[in-house]
Amino acid sequence: MIHGQQTAEDGAPPRSRLTEPLRHPEQSPEGLRTRRAIALLALTLVLPGAAQLVAGRRGLGRRAVAVTCSVWGALLVALVVGLINRGLLLTLVTDPFSSAVLIGVLLALAAGWAFLWVDTLRLLRVPLLARRVRPLIVVALVACLAATSGTLAYAAHLANVARGAVGSIFSGGPAIAAVDGRYNFLVMGGDAGADRTGRRPDSLSVLSVDASTGRTALISVPRNLQNAQFAEGSPMRSVYPEGYNCGNDCLINAINTEVTEKYANLYPGVRDPGAQATMEAVSGTLGIEVQAYVLVDMDGFAQLVDALGGIRVDAGGWVPMSGAALDDNGDHAQPVGWIAPGPQTLDGFHALWYGRSREFASDYDRIARQQCIQQAMIKQLNPATVLSKFESIANAGTKVVESNVSASQLGSFVDLAMKGKGQPVSRLVIGPPDFDASFPTYPNFDQIHQRVQSVLAANSSPSPKAAAGASGGTASAPPVAIPAALVADRPANQYNTVGPDGVPVNAARLDDLFKTGQNQTLDAIMAGNGQCTPL
Repeated sequence: MIHGQQTAEDGAPPRSRLTEPLRHPEQSPEGLRTRRAIALLALTLVLPGAAQLVAGRRGLGRRAVAVTCSVWGALLVALVVGLINRGLLLTLVTDPFSSAVLIGVLLALAAGWAFLWVDTLRLLRVPLLARRVRPLIVVALVACLAATSGTLAYAAHLANVARGAVGSIFSGGPAIAAVDGRYNFLVMGGDAGADRTGRRPDSLSVLSVDASTGRTALISVPRNLQNAQFAEGSPMRSVYPEGYNCGNDCLINAINTEVTEKYANLYPGVRDPGAQATMEAVSGTLGIEVQAYVLVDMDGFAQLVDALGGIRVDAGGWVPMSGAALDDNGDHAQPVGWIAPGPQTLDGFHALWYGRSREFASDYDRIARQQCIQQAMIKQLNPATVLSKFESIANAGTKVVESNVSASQLGSFVDLAMKGKGQPVSRLVIGPPDFDASFPTYPNFDQIHQRVQSVLAANSSPSPKAAAGASGGTASAPPVAIPAALVADRPANQYNTVGPDGVPVNAARLDDLFKTGQNQTLDAIMAGNGQCTPL
């Protein structure tokens, strides 16, 4: 054998001729060099490190291919775990430590893949390619780099955004256990301005979720409920052993402020004594254990709706957006705008008004609209919406003032929410239409406990029909027709520009409608104000 030359046996071509086109393309035909470049691009795209293994540094290639196979193996394991125990996988993703590890791994993979693309560019030997092919190959490589390393880097960014949001919103406290097979969450909505001491929640709702099926019951407590009962073990029972019973000043939504200002010392080490005491009052009032709370700032709510791209509802009646306050009795100037009946896509500003407006309507109309908005938001929180608008949703979510839900359980609760999507939601209001209008002033707590247990028992039933039948009587009735003369010129489904008489709200005012607030025309316009269906 001559030095530097390999011999072939049985007529097989020399080994150098097999490898030369990939490692030494200088003498190859133009078409072969082009095919070689395309092949190296495809190898780096499909199996990072393979291009180096066949045409570059084999040591680098072997290590890169080993990492690639490990990543595919890890993804396969994650897929199996997700199919067997989706909650566990979600918990790993949302856990602060494991999410930090995930971010680091994603960034390392993005950097490593980018390095392999740069090395592949060297291996392509671009000057050897035909002039017309060179720019196409380079553009293809840059596009592949952006699609691979860029995607991994962006995924790391989103994971970091999610980690920050979880850390800002949720606590690091102990996990909570289901009680009687259910998780009960108190959702409070109120203003959280810097000039406020404590918060008077505008809305109080309990989301009771079946721990197995994810079926949800929505129980609304009127903000004006009196004589609220504090749960056993509540420190506030030493102050109000017979209930929060000092008359009209002791509405349930005043507990937050009073405890914050006067009785915070009863809750040493508690992050928000007012919210904790309100949760205990709702627990005692409903006769169930509410394990956690979420307090939502109304401004944050509007931003969250905007992040979702708006919410879709079918409004049953006209809803006014009040003018400036005239006095301390709740009186306002004439409306500055209206939300019309019919199918609507409400942005954050108008969704906030739709949920909070009580001008010429009762608190119970407002509660019905709030329940409708909550259901619409849950319905629209689908994977496609979350993925496409993840960053804006996460950033808006940090406007949730606080929650004592443990971050360690977030994954399992997300899994429950996914199970519950599409299932009937049972609804109950501790006031009209499920109780008479005087009931919140003179509540019968035995009746409340009995009704709550009935709704929860039906909601826990495996039969969807049983769950649907536990709606608590709040199903929307057909809206009352407004006199034809008032709607003849009204544009369909338009808000904030035209009033119920078809006149622009910034032009002629409807003085005759608002002098007494009781005439038949106004009653007809406001009919259906509390009727709403999530779309």
